[in-house]
Amino acid sequence: MPETANDLPLSQRVALVTGGARGIGLAISRQLHALGASVVVADSGVSISGQVETPGLAASVATELGERAVPFADSLDTPDAAAAAVAFAIRCFGALDLVVNNAAILRDGFVFKLGAADWDAVIRNNLSAAFYVLSAATPSLREQVKAGRAPGRLVNITSSAGVYGNFGQVAYASAKAGLFGLTRVVAMDMARSGVTCNAVAPFAATRVTDAIRPANPAQAAYKERALRVPARAVAELVAALCCDEAAGITGQLLGVRGREVFLFSQPRPTTRLETPAGGWRAPVYAMSLASHFASGFTDLGTDLEAFNTEPVL
Repeated sequence: MPETANDLPLSQRVALVTGGARGIGLAISRQLHALGASVVVADSGVSISGQVETPGLAASVATELGERAVPFADSLDTPDAAAAAVAFAIRCFGALDLVVNNAAILRDGFVFKLGAADWDAVIRNNLSAAFYVLSAATPSLREQVKAGRAPGRLVNITSSAGVYGNFGQVAYASAKAGLFGLTRVVAMDMARSGVTCNAVAPFAATRVTDAIRPANPAQAAYKERALRVPARAVAELVAALCCDEAAGITGQLLGVRGREVFLFSQPRPTTRLETPAGGWRAPVYAMSLASHFASGFTDLGTDLEAFNTEPVL
């Protein structure tokens, strides 16, 4: 339902959206802005592999959004740049309330082929940069709460690849898995201030989806379905998590695919095996593990197989 000018749930809120000028990030920037937030569109305009492609992209999106939107075009993969983006948001709009870490690059390769430079680039852009931004932003969010401002909201855009894994995505999946670990700890660290931190695994048409190279018919069907899912649904979930009414939701991993929203379980022990006093010989230990835990082992299915069903659009 469209919001009226007098009923904008994010009015007076200030958002920083990384990777905010394309794909899911663009949809999030538009949605937060439409709901009344002032938005810093942080995007260096790089290609999916992380190379400079359109350096003026953030400025063009900020111009499209109009009033209450400004661009930040520097890469956020250093602590200084992340701190500069946070300071820029506060300088432009007087505060910072909402941080959405969406920026990501993709350099695929099997573990026995991927080069160290590609690994480092993906981890730096997809995980370290998110930490740098949160590290820079959270002191201000804590101080704002002490000064009487409503608690902020932090959202990290992760991936089901970080939960399930996927062939040839050792760097991307590792970074996205790390991003959820970061989410959990930030949620704990910020709990006393009332600032929430959640992770969202999106299923939508993006440059990452477009880059999928199907290895079998099932993966080809997954890609075809995924490319029909609009990014707006992801933006709507992120906006909901940014509302005051989402104060009780923190440290969670949610997925969204069109009109479907998923709450993911989180790893917890499911079965227990007690070893004898004095221990077992290694072969006996291995056989005991296999027999006791076999029914509970997680298979090596990928996210592409797990979500290879028709989306609800």
